[in-house]
Amino acid sequence: ILPAPVSAAQTPGQEFELDSGTSLYAASSAAAPVADYLAAVLLGCTALSAGCGGKAPAPAATAGPASYADILPAPVSAAQTPGQEFELDSGTSLYAASSAAAPVADYLAGLLRPATGYRLPVVSAAPSGDAIRLTLSGAPASVGDQGYQLKVTSDGIVLSAQSAAGLFEGVQTLRQLLPASIESPTAVQGASWPVPAGSVTDYPRYAYRGASLDVARHFFDVADVERYIDEVSRYKIDYLHLHLTDDQGWRLAIEGYPALTGVGANSEVGPGTGGYYTQAQYRQIVAYAAARYITVIPEIDMPGHVNAAEAAYGDLTCDGKAPAPYTGTGTGFSTLCTDKPAVKTFVAAVLKQLVALTPGSYIDIGGDEAQSTPAPAYASFMTWAAAQVRADGKIPMGWDAITNAQTGSTASAPTLAEYWETTESPTPAFQAAVAAGTKVVLAPANHAYLDQKYDQDTVLGLDWAGPISLAQSYEWDPSTYLLGVPSSAVYGIEAAMWGETLTTMSDLEYLAFPRLTAVAELGWSPASAHRLSAFERRLAAQAPYWRAAGINFYEAPEVNWPSGG
Repeated sequence: ILPAPVSAAQTPGQEFELDSGTSLYAASSAAAPVADYLAAVLLGCTALSAGCGGKAPAPAATAGPASYADILPAPVSAAQTPGQEFELDSGTSLYAASSAAAPVADYLAGLLRPATGYRLPVVSAAPSGDAIRLTLSGAPASVGDQGYQLKVTSDGIVLSAQSAAGLFEGVQTLRQLLPASIESPTAVQGASWPVPAGSVTDYPRYAYRGASLDVARHFFDVADVERYIDEVSRYKIDYLHLHLTDDQGWRLAIEGYPALTGVGANSEVGPGTGGYYTQAQYRQIVAYAAARYITVIPEIDMPGHVNAAEAAYGDLTCDGKAPAPYTGTGTGFSTLCTDKPAVKTFVAAVLKQLVALTPGSYIDIGGDEAQSTPAPAYASFMTWAAAQVRADGKIPMGWDAITNAQTGSTASAPTLAEYWETTESPTPAFQAAVAAGTKVVLAPANHAYLDQKYDQDTVLGLDWAGPISLAQSYEWDPSTYLLGVPSSAVYGIEAAMWGETLTTMSDLEYLAFPRLTAVAELGWSPASAHRLSAFERRLAAQAPYWRAAGINFYEAPEVNWPSGG
């Protein structure tokens, strides 16, 4: 017993057996709350066949939404067959009809095994019994590269797509048709696992459905980033925009520049010690995301937001002096000395290594809030930096201010510009860049910034672009949002998470959920499905899944959330 009691003596050869007939007797009203607490502890442990094992007790089996009308994001089309269902049981197998489908089948099995306790073998030969079949044939051409078709009958489940990415998105729909306790990390005793019969045909509205994560203001380690990847992938996000550098910290090791991590990584907002990823750890994050069909876009912000780099290397400044590490939340005060050879040598080395580490098509070079950089120097430097990215076969991406440097002025040099401003009237330079071929990712701060408070009483978050209610995050149309920007120029949307007030994973989840799902639905679902009341109903059905998975979330008062702990 730890801590050691004042006195204790064991009686050899005797024991008490706790069994199904045991009761707990509270000898007084004062003792009753402790008896209730003990009962809750024991019920959790005895619900596990192998004991608690240091894990939280598995929740009791609860019914899922069992309705195709509750799928989120809303699918293109869905129909439920009344009175029929498929029962996932210990004899069910997962059939991967091709080697390309096998990784998704393995992923699905990994999702289903913990809560069910079933073996759920993944097989390559067509099974004769109950099975979930994953195939890259049979889906209609309309689903494209990321869509899928799901058919559930009492005899089995068939998930078909034209790519493994489409199968993966179909899996996210399937898990919402199982009872919510399927998300439990431990076996749920005595549960059944019905899936209502029906069919879904589905594909995304936009190719780009992003979530950004700022690890520069507060550092999040590899495990936290991987957890966030898992969480956003539930809602068919396919890009993770990783903000790796800022005034407060530098988060990626760069060969030849050891002080970036020896000095620049050792700070963050407030009193924290920061941190960084080795190149091996960054590759791990990229691979983990890729296994969930999410592409990582790394961002190295420049020529502003660079105090952490300059604290490490003073020759990046115009006076040659390294500034002190910065732990505040201000912006716009730092700048690279863009004309110095040492600066271009540094930036070229960083970008070349980043390109080598990143298999995705995009490298983000930032470009925002460079108030301390003279406009001519800014335009010249950002045009040069974009050319470095293109020379290595990648597409430069940046915040909307990069259009002032005309980095997207030719069709042979495509650029992605991410729009974050709170006005719906972009600058003439932005409109001209779009007319010349620049594509747009929309992340308007007053709708899509998840770091903003929900209301004035929210403890976490900022409020310079908010507060942002759930309705405000949902009630806008990306295709018509910007004046002078046609819908054909909108490549997609992004839910942005900045880290000034985030210190834990629980903080991150609280600000992300439920608003991330609003942005995700705008990015995936057809415009015809855009109705706030219907979205709020679908959203309420997600709460039991989040509770079972241990995801912290804000219970927006306008949603009729189901009760539960």
